[in-house]
Amino acid sequence: MSDAAPQTPDLTDEMRRRLLAHPELILADRDLMRALIGAREADLGDNVIDIRGRAMQALESRLDRLEQAHESVISAAYDNQSGMNTIHRAVLSLLEPVDFEGFLENLEISVAPILKVETLRLIMESGSPKADPSGPLNIVTTGTVAELISGGRRAPRGDDIILRRAASETQPFHGDARVAIRSEALVPIDLGPGRFPALLLMGSGDVGRFSAAHGTDLLRFFGQAFRLVLISWLRE
Repeated sequence: MSDAAPQTPDLTDEMRRRLLAHPELILADRDLMRALIGAREADLGDNVIDIRGRAMQALESRLDRLEQAHESVISAAYDNQSGMNTIHRAVLSLLEPVDFEGFLENLEISVAPILKVETLRLIMESGSPKADPSGPLNIVTTGTVAELISGGRRAPRGDDIILRRAASETQPFHGDARVAIRSEALVPIDLGPGRFPALLLMGSGDVGRFSAAHGTDLLRFFGQAFRLVLISWLRE
């Protein structure tokens, strides 16, 4: 058997004409460019550095980072657009009921599925609390809203939206959800001077759905719209 190294196939005239006519075929192929740079450096030897080759490698790395950043921006823009459309649909659903009872039922039947949450509860303080935390409306004693917002921690400002893992203090208000509630959003509702505070409570079975690292702009908009609709019902 011969130990001779395999011969490199010759470049045919047709291949040469095609590459000369369309050099972008090589420039657009990163694997080919890497092979060309490697062959060039091998010819130069270990003691010679091909600056052009190193510059191309640096530019390629930079291009990879730019492409990743571009993809991240597009993904974030898509998520924002999708989230905005979801909130708009939920707000429109809030306006559909023709009476207060229908408004409350609609929270569970329509609004919660639109928002893709397992539970959606309205908690309102009153001097005459109602001891049934399983329905869409929960009437509680004075101070309960602040306790639920704090969740056993230092209480934030009253208008802060809270995104966190589900707290033991709020679990009874989520009721008999189809899945275990792992994360929650708490949206304080200011009903105006002379009225007790209220709270909109959302629960999700996804532990990462509501997190302190997430933005609250869309939820804040939804909370403001919900507040206006609720006040209009309370005036009747």
